[in-house]
Amino acid sequence: MTRSALIIAHGSPSDPDPQEAALRDLAARVGALLPGWRIGGATLAKEGAFDAAVAELGTPWIYPYFMARGYFTKKVLAERAAPLGLRVLEPFGTEPALVQSAAHALRRELAGRGWQADATTLLVAAHGSAVSRTSAESARDFAAALKSKIGFAEARAGYVEEPPFLHESARGLTQAICLPQFALNAGHMLEDVPGALQQAGFSGPVLPAFIDWQETPELIAQSLETQSNAS
Repeated sequence: MTRSALIIAHGSPSDPDPQEAALRDLAARVGALLPGWRIGGATLAKEGAFDAAVAELGTPWIYPYFMARGYFTKKVLAERAAPLGLRVLEPFGTEPALVQSAAHALRRELAGRGWQADATTLLVAAHGSAVSRTSAESARDFAAALKSKIGFAEARAGYVEEPPFLHESARGLTQAICLPQFALNAGHMLEDVPGALQQAGFSGPVLPAFIDWQETPELIAQSLETQSNAS
């Protein structure tokens, strides 16, 4: 029996096609790691994309490519999936292996620069929200877990849409690494994060959005395989 999953992200309503293509590419990379699976990718921002992908895949599991449990994962996706009898999985940002994957990337960055963790600050750049605590709490927990695992001198978070704003959290940092907690290369990652860091005079390295991490397809594939074996 062929198993299927649909990787779904929010996307960019003002310009949906680039993110739609990025999700399809991510789905192809995940599918290459899962023989016997059919993997699709779509965004909510692209009109008709969700329904078309579901129709093509049959009854796929819905894998939310989001960084936290929130409005879109708990309400929007749930309401879209329920009438179709589709199972919505936990979002990418809650994957237990994500902290370990980020730790590997940060250790590579530290080693490449000859920096010691105990003399370096980790800055997690995140979305935040004016109405929900979930995004901010997720970023703080992520930063704290990485500080504990690697031994950074300090770990702090800064947000695009709530205080402490990213430009405030980034100000005055000298030896620091910025890890953006963003799934896609959309507006916040391409405009707001660089703008805030420039405003703060931040000159440290900035890691890419998770869609560009080489470990991301494997994380998703392993999660789908594990949950399939357990069901």
